[in-house]
Amino acid sequence: MSYLLSASHIKLPYQLSQDKIMEFSREIFGASFKNIERLLQAFKNGQVENRYFSNDLDWFREDHTFQEKNEVYVKQAVDFGKEAIEKCLGNTEFLKNEIHPSEIDAFFFISSTGLATPTIDARIMNELPFDSHTKRIPIWGLGCAGGASGLSRAFEYCKAYPDAKVIVLCVELCSLTFQKDDITKSNLIGTSLFSDGVSCVLICGDDAEVEGMTTKENHLYFLESQSTLMPDSLEVMGWDLKDQGLHVVFSKDIPTIIKEWLKPNVVAFLEKKEIRLEDIHDFIAHPGGKKVIDAYHESLGFNEDMTEDSMAVLREFGNMSSATILYVLERFMKRSGHKGDYGLAAALGPGFSSELVLMRWN
Repeated sequence: MSYLLSASHIKLPYQLSQDKIMEFSREIFGASFKNIERLLQAFKNGQVENRYFSNDLDWFREDHTFQEKNEVYVKQAVDFGKEAIEKCLGNTEFLKNEIHPSEIDAFFFISSTGLATPTIDARIMNELPFDSHTKRIPIWGLGCAGGASGLSRAFEYCKAYPDAKVIVLCVELCSLTFQKDDITKSNLIGTSLFSDGVSCVLICGDDAEVEGMTTKENHLYFLESQSTLMPDSLEVMGWDLKDQGLHVVFSKDIPTIIKEWLKPNVVAFLEKKEIRLEDIHDFIAHPGGKKVIDAYHESLGFNEDMTEDSMAVLREFGNMSSATILYVLERFMKRSGHKGDYGLAAALGPGFSSELVLMRWN
């Protein structure tokens, strides 16, 4: 089996209250929507209180080409990604001794909010002392499901190579995709919800040399994962790529789809391990939004205690696409769990798709 050893996230430079962002949106979109005050209720109903961004509000008032925004993405993704990796490998809350980047065998990089070739992982490896033979696995385009998918692929890598140490880095600068001239409701809803986030986890195989390095008695061990793609659902979530950049596609039917589609998917997944929904103690859910969390409750029958950490991350940070679930996961790792309890990580993304990860405290 493979397991989680350390985690980190960073706070981006600009913290903004939801009220301040709502006023900014009224300023930008007020003349374009006749029912702007009704639409702005989404900023309050979503129960997001604060969000973090890589640039201040004045930057978003200006016009920027796709090239300019992407150049900012590349620079900031490298800078913030380096910071998150160094924090993860030296996080004294999880580790007694710092792990050197040269000890990392594989580097999974997850993002959907900017483009770079060479990819961001290669650029970071040119600035931190990784071994030149570290395997690079960049994953792009999985959106909100990307963090859970990165976990799955990293766990599976360590299952195949049990002496490996692997990092998963999620960098999402959602604000750089903001389109101030896009007067669709999807864009306005996206503006009410999405933010910037950077998170990293360290995953080890059973034979990795980490004896005496952990500060925790129990760790989450990987049991199984499942990726699911819903046929003929390409229009539910994603990007439209236009001259100005990435334009959000965000269907109002997402909560309904979750209610109807998620439970059979989860139940069938757990049955493979002869586990029931009632056996899940820790639900590590990607908080796509308040309506998404409500749909989790209705579909899976989990009470509000099961999504308390997900809701707290949503309130404090907003939806940071793929990075968000690692923020939630870090909270579970900090307080640890009881040996033998099951944990289920779940995230939904473009496709329409889901990624499920079954773990157990050991």
